[in-house]
Amino acid sequence: MLEKYITGIARNKGHKVLAIFCMPDHCHLLVGLNPNQSVSDLARDLKSKSSKWMNEMKLSSRKFYWQEGFGAFSYSRSQLDVVVKYIRNQPQHHKKKNFREEYLEFLRKFEIKSNDDYLFEWID
Repeated sequence: MLEKYITGIARNKGHKVLAIFCMPDHCHLLVGLNPNQSVSDLARDLKSKSSKWMNEMKLSSRKFYWQEGFGAFSYSRSQLDVVVKYIRNQPQHHKKKNFREEYLEFLRKFEIKSNDDYLFEWID
């Protein structure tokens, strides 16, 4: 349900959702970006509108909210099939690796220096 709502928000902003999968502690979204909106503005809209909707619909036993921040990585067109398969395979993937391990691996892969003070609050 959350995936469909997030997809609708993105489409209404002119973006093309290529893949989405929400886990209990994070969400993967592959988007063909509309150049009229920045990645940070899209993330803000997706998070604020989806959390408001989740709370209005009472889809969580407690107040739903996203953590501050987000991670965004770009891929070439030639990598789209691989990324779509990766996103759709999240439940199996996370049997081997948790979100923290996955995210830190992305930072290393994309050679992004990080400071632990600014990373997510990890849910184990």
